[in-house]
Amino acid sequence: MKRRTLLASLGGAASVGLAGCLGGSEPLADNEIGMSTRAFKPMSKTVETGTTVRWRNTDRGVHTVTAYGDDIPDEAEYFATGGFDSEQAAKNAWYNSTDGGLDPEESFEYTFEVPGEYGYYCIPHEAAGMVGTVVVE
Repeated sequence: MKRRTLLASLGGAASVGLAGCLGGSEPLADNEIGMSTRAFKPMSKTVETGTTVRWRNTDRGVHTVTAYGDDIPDEAEYFATGGFDSEQAAKNAWYNSTDGGLDPEESFEYTFEVPGEYGYYCIPHEAAGMVGTVVVE
């Protein structure tokens, strides 16, 4: 076997062998939303009332899950990583000391009790389009 052919085949085998190790994340469960570099995956999820959704940071960076205060049903409780009670409080905490961030493999859960549409975003990556929606039926 020629050296170049051998190296090419070994490189391909190494890539396949390492493919599962690089991300370090297990597959997402039915009611989980993952996070990549600049996106929630999936960006939109539909669930039934009473469902608990879990966001899991499947990326190597730090992310937030921050509800848009004006884009959730009026009767719904506000939600954000860090336990903040308003969008402004979540933003202030992030910009002052990066509070409310999820490190890699950390997760955040919220139970959707009120039907409607819930818009949310990642504070440090909103401008890059890291936004999502949960529709509760």
